Amino acid sequence: MFWKRLPWVFIPGLLAVGIDRWTKIWATQHLMHAYPRSYWNDFFRFQYALNEGAFLSLGSGMPEKLRYWLLAIIPVLVLGYILVHVFTGKHLNQFSQAAFGLILGGGGSNIFDRILEGHVVDFMNLGLGQLRTGIFNVADMAIMAGLFMLLPSAFQKPKTETQQEIPVQAEESQPEERPEPES
Repeated sequence: MFWKRLPWVFIPGLLAVGIDRWTKIWATQHLMHAYPRSYWNDFFRFQYALNEGAFLSLGSGMPEKLRYWLLAIIPVLVLGYILVHVFTGKHLNQFSQAAFGLILGGGGSNIFDRILEGHVVDFMNLGLGQLRTGIFNVADMAIMAGLFMLLPSAFQKPKTETQQEIPVQAEESQPEERPEPES
């Protein structure tokens, strides 16, 4: 089971990490000392920011040791749990495996930055007028894409063993066809 799931988890995760790392380097080189760049009537903006907190800079004002534990160590443990679940869970289809790969890749890339740099590079922003998102990066997009991919399965009832066996039993219990008597 491990080897069958590995590509479905590893490839999206590796893509998320690779694209995130490349775009953060690009943003640091091209946006760090630049004014924000707006596109599509200010719907999309490139705006460089160093984020020492979590989503929307939550926790950036916490003491450094507490922030390290809450935003680096605990997320590593959560990602470890997800990784174990992905390779041992019984009812995960390939779509769900790819979704977890995106979550693991995006989460891992941001945690890598937090542990080594003490912050995450964010550089994209969306909005209409005064209504704007927080500044985010590709790792955040990968995490959100993975969560949205998993959302439909959260509302499905898991199939029980008896529900999975019914079609097999129905096929076996069909009456044999008998030739009709001639009149």
